[in-house]
Amino acid sequence: MGQVDVGRISAHGLGGAKDLPIPSELAIAGAVAALVVSFTVLAVAWREPRYDAATSGRPAPAWLDRLASSRGLAVALRVLGMAFFLYVAAAAVLGKDTLINPFLGTFYVILWVGLVPASLLFGPFFKAVSPARTISMLFAKVSGVPEGQGLYAYPARLGYWPAALGLFSFVWLELVYPHSTDLGPVRLWCAAYLGIMLIGSAVWGTTFLARADPFEVYSSLVAKLSVWGRRDGALVVRSPLANLDTIAARPGLVGVVGVLFGSTAFDSFRESSEWLGLVQSMSMSRIVPDTLALVAFSGGVALVLTVATMATGVTSDTPRRALPDLFAHSVVPIIVGYIVAHYLTFFVEYGQQTLIQLSDPFTRGDDYLGTADLQVNYWLSLHPTFLAVTKVLAVVLGHVVGVVAAHDRAIKLLPPRHHLTGQLPLLVAMVGFTAGGLYLLFAA
Repeated sequence: MGQVDVGRISAHGLGGAKDLPIPSELAIAGAVAALVVSFTVLAVAWREPRYDAATSGRPAPAWLDRLASSRGLAVALRVLGMAFFLYVAAAAVLGKDTLINPFLGTFYVILWVGLVPASLLFGPFFKAVSPARTISMLFAKVSGVPEGQGLYAYPARLGYWPAALGLFSFVWLELVYPHSTDLGPVRLWCAAYLGIMLIGSAVWGTTFLARADPFEVYSSLVAKLSVWGRRDGALVVRSPLANLDTIAARPGLVGVVGVLFGSTAFDSFRESSEWLGLVQSMSMSRIVPDTLALVAFSGGVALVLTVATMATGVTSDTPRRALPDLFAHSVVPIIVGYIVAHYLTFFVEYGQQTLIQLSDPFTRGDDYLGTADLQVNYWLSLHPTFLAVTKVLAVVLGHVVGVVAAHDRAIKLLPPRHHLTGQLPLLVAMVGFTAGGLYLLFAA
């Protein structure tokens, strides 16, 4: 069986400057120019809102709608998701505490990174296979409680804040905690996560899972960049931008995008020579400065987005304090762009390694899935120029899509005299995100 590269699971497969054999100044200048040109074109050619959740999209073929809506498919996905969960849980409980235990690769690669391409391709994928949602539905059926109903209504003011906290706890475990690849702490995190989700869904119903489950919220946001959507219960095909516009603005949405974007930026920053030199010069444990830096990056993204979106005039129908959550959807494509840039090599190469390891969950030389003899294909690492261009294009495309989404929302919400001037602070913020993100990508 192939062996894991120990360094890759902590470095997330990002090779830093050696992975990006193009001048950083050229990449950053080109990205900034793309944003400015995009905004200029939008200002001239896009003067009316084009997206409306009530009318956008065209009906999917009838057979596809029936399949996607069928109870048989829903049950099959839940059974497969639960079977995979139990298989990996067996590896977590009975397997050896070693880096080649497939539980770790499943948790950090297949779950955390893999839900992005899965959600882009299939829509809210995690919701369909979530073990927490499946167990909650089974408990409701056994107890006779109407499906999805809890003891109380979920408080609207909480919004996505529980998911933001859950996401922060995950990235803290992954990026800050020094024993993030030890089996015990990861098992404890997963047990706590599952317990909180089950208790929360019993109290507040499945609405709690839709607002508080960090993986379901993450997957559902990314799924808004897919072509699949629902209108009046029917499956429709939309452009990703039209689908993105259907994200509901709820409290805590800024917190969620702040953690997702900020943590990815921090992951590059923590490997930079400047930060490594600083933390190594301190007498305290690295966990303290890393935690403070992670909070600063996550909170900084949320703060910049809040200030940039509130620095404009509004109509009497739109409270200024509502603007950050109303424009937070425009950060989702930026997050996806950086996920591609940051985790592409890690996902493709260590994902293959995890598939190999899954065949031997107890590290006894078994081959349950028939994948134990496969070899990892390192084609991406062997083609650094292609990889570099792909990463830079992912970042640039994510920001351009974000600018378009923000522009359409601004025309819809802001008074005519602020249609353009009201977007300038957000454009400046996005330029800063682009330049800073690419700088960190190159500097790591």
